[in-house]
Amino acid sequence: MLPFALACATLVLHVLLPAEGGAGALRIAAGTAFWLSLAWTAARLATLLLAQHPKLLSDLIGAALFITAGVLVTQLVFELPATGLIATSSVLIAVLGFALRNTLGDIFSGIALGMESPYAIGDWIEATEGCAGRVTGISWRSTRLVTRDGVTVVVPNSLIAGHRIAVYGSGALGGDAGRYRAQLMVPVDATVPAARARRLLLAAAMEAGREQPGFAPDVVLADVAQGQAMYAVRFHVPDYGAEMRWRDAVAGAAQAALQRAGLDFARPAREVGAGRAWQPPAAASPAMLLGSIDLFRPFTAEEREGLATAMDEVVLAPGAAVMRRGEQGDSLFLLAEGVLEVRIAGADGSEVAVDRLHPGAVFGEMSLLTGQPRSATILALTDALAFRLTREAIDPVLRARPALLEGLTAIMAARQARNRVVPGAGRAAPAAPTREDILARLKSFFAIR
Repeated sequence: MLPFALACATLVLHVLLPAEGGAGALRIAAGTAFWLSLAWTAARLATLLLAQHPKLLSDLIGAALFITAGVLVTQLVFELPATGLIATSSVLIAVLGFALRNTLGDIFSGIALGMESPYAIGDWIEATEGCAGRVTGISWRSTRLVTRDGVTVVVPNSLIAGHRIAVYGSGALGGDAGRYRAQLMVPVDATVPAARARRLLLAAAMEAGREQPGFAPDVVLADVAQGQAMYAVRFHVPDYGAEMRWRDAVAGAAQAALQRAGLDFARPAREVGAGRAWQPPAAASPAMLLGSIDLFRPFTAEEREGLATAMDEVVLAPGAAVMRRGEQGDSLFLLAEGVLEVRIAGADGSEVAVDRLHPGAVFGEMSLLTGQPRSATILALTDALAFRLTREAIDPVLRARPALLEGLTAIMAARQARNRVVPGAGRAAPAAPTREDILARLKSFFAIR
């Protein structure tokens, strides 16, 4: 074994070392060091210039530079013939390519992805069908994802390159970097007028996203089939990781809005048996609204029913004013469908929007029950439906039962205390009236002793 090893070493030295001895060896060392140093310098420069690009691209350039340097050292320094090198390399490449074909496929796919840079670390992507997550690592062979459930998934680059890639952006960058529009399909009975269904669902989506800037919901009638009208409720979410939370909020608000209006999610139509008559969808019920409002809790069911029959229906187009600040009012309103905007006087005297009212809200009660001028302007943001209750309708009930004034006073005082500081107005609202003050105003306005 030892003689064989000595023979191989002698052969290598004979091939590599020049005939001129030490001077030749120094020349070879200097030439090799020159080309390798040049390749290393170029690789470092490429890394600095491509700092904003995936690391895979700079690694690829570095590898190409060192391979080129090796070929140049072989040809120019050692002065070996190119024919033998090419033949040996071809055989070696063929053998390795067949043995590592899957790995090489991943590597070349990684190279292509690195050059195009369709996604980056921190982005939410859907790499393959049903496989979505936040990118936490990109290597030559694979991409590492963490799903919304916290599961780490390693996906081969060749699998990603062979499929459609959906990139949702990165919520970690702030602004609109990860913001995109999602949609929720809501089935509604096809007999419900489209304008009413849109109004109900849009108000629900606006209520669900009232704390999310740029939520910007809208509602589109997408399809009608088998007795169902499918509405697409579309809204913007801050990033892919938060989508399920907002879908849950919008779905819950849509369900509550339909139930509040006497409707429900539609089911596929089935054959109606003989003797079963078609029932039209229920309209918004003022009696049901009155029963859900604290202000009318002291009233009996019969009294609420009587008030409901006396209420007027008010239909509002977007931009229409329900009431204006400073005008006299002798009625309150119950919002059944749609969204309204509350405007008050700002620090410079102009009107500023400070709040939104959603279905189920009651407003204007202070003017109805005390005769005070309206303290705010209320405009319709969407198509809206409200019910108006006038002083003439409630006056007989309060005169017949003066004890109701105590309950109304407590509820109104609590509402006034909650609204004492007006958000967005740039100043504090006037001090809330006391319970005794409200009771005195009520008795005076209705002439009750």
